[in-house]
Amino acid sequence: MKFGNTTPILRSFDEAKAKEFYLDFLEFNLDWEHRFEEGLPLYMQVSKDGCVLHISEHHGDCSPGAALRIQVDDVEPYHKLLLGKNYGYARPGVQEMPWGSKDMAISDPFGNRLVFTSAIIS
Repeated sequence: MKFGNTTPILRSFDEAKAKEFYLDFLEFNLDWEHRFEEGLPLYMQVSKDGCVLHISEHHGDCSPGAALRIQVDDVEPYHKLLLGKNYGYARPGVQEMPWGSKDMAISDPFGNRLVFTSAIIS
């Protein structure tokens, strides 16, 4: 038996704020959007390199307040890029962890916490 990739689903309450955070600030790409019809909740996929996230306005898909770790090869350049944007709702810092990784935690506008980590995950 072999397992594949995991795609977390994160709760969103506002399309404009979600796009501002994930696309403009974090510089993820919008892969696709789906609505069952006009005026219904948005479900979208965003990605950056090998990281794929689903963002959902559907209340039954997930709960706000999730936390996830996203492995990056070097968190420092990404940290510098994000600080240079002067985003009004987040000024993330980098923390050296006791186990040797560098972590940068950022909360999205909906209470989900993304931790970008240099930890080696095997």
